[in-house]
Amino acid sequence: MSVLLRDIIQVIENFAPRIYQESYDNSGLLYGRPEMPIHGALLTLDCTEAVIDEAIAKDCNLIIAHHPIVFKGLKSFTGKNYVERTLLKAIENKIAIYACHTNLDKVKGGVSFEMANRLGLTDTRILKAESGHLNKLVTYIPKASADALREALAAAGAGQIGNYDSCSFSSIGEGRFRANENAQPFVGNKGDLHTEKEEKVEVLVDNARLATVIAAMQANHPYEAPAYEIHPVKNEYAEVGLGVIGMLAEPMDEKSFLEHVKDVFQLKTLRHTPFWNKKVQKVALCGGSGSFLIENAKSAKADVYVTADIKYHEFFDADNQILLADIGHFESEQYTSAIFERIIREKFPIFALQISSINTNPINFL
Repeated sequence: MSVLLRDIIQVIENFAPRIYQESYDNSGLLYGRPEMPIHGALLTLDCTEAVIDEAIAKDCNLIIAHHPIVFKGLKSFTGKNYVERTLLKAIENKIAIYACHTNLDKVKGGVSFEMANRLGLTDTRILKAESGHLNKLVTYIPKASADALREALAAAGAGQIGNYDSCSFSSIGEGRFRANENAQPFVGNKGDLHTEKEEKVEVLVDNARLATVIAAMQANHPYEAPAYEIHPVKNEYAEVGLGVIGMLAEPMDEKSFLEHVKDVFQLKTLRHTPFWNKKVQKVALCGGSGSFLIENAKSAKADVYVTADIKYHEFFDADNQILLADIGHFESEQYTSAIFERIIREKFPIFALQISSINTNPINFL
């Protein structure tokens, strides 16, 4: 079975919209054409020369990675470093490369949620929700057509608030307009000022779905030229952000919890702050470099914060309030490929997907 590359990308970006990535990031299609037929995909944390060799051996012409192999502009492709050598080998062997990085970090079900699930946490939510992702769409429609429009907007993804969908607000008023000779008015006559009883329909919609929702509004609105407004909303959006906080089913002592972490993430070593003989039940975590969320974890009254790349002086930020555990960057994100596999198989159950067997961790322990 082969699948067009664009269709695989659509599945991934429906789950983790690229619009959510950080400004410094380079998620997306790094090499390849969207119309390429893909007969096999290799899933990995990092795209390296060894992973390209593995893709060749396994007859995969697509590599899906969490970390982008290209972060900044390249002026030449001469093979002078591992980035150029990797790209050259991919190009020479016609293997597409796609990366889904910080946008996968920010969505529910993403990297930190995968960590939480493997640790057995319940009641999980995003630790630091972001703002700037929401809009309010307002439009005006004859009352008889309002229910059908609300249904279409909800189907396109508008009106989702936490565990609720189809959320909207309506108020009744009068709309006035005059159709000119070139118009095809749904109500009223050309040349006459018309007054119509209308509903004002308001829905929240996130940036990733805004274009789709506007298209649905226009397709399902009876007016030839529907009036609508888009207002940015500054509220935090609980569906997008970094880190996760959740609960263990039963409290554990600190050492037992860290042994649990070592077992789940197959760790050879783990750095942590001193024990304070407290029980651990509320757990905060973040895949990758997450020291910037230490204060958020403390404010959320977490008993422990599990992340990676904590610097020496940042361990002091625990300030006798929280147990900090650094499990390593690769180790915290090693199960990212399982997310890709799950979401792609849901859409293409018999498509050839394989998880890379290459350990790309550049850090070793003696």
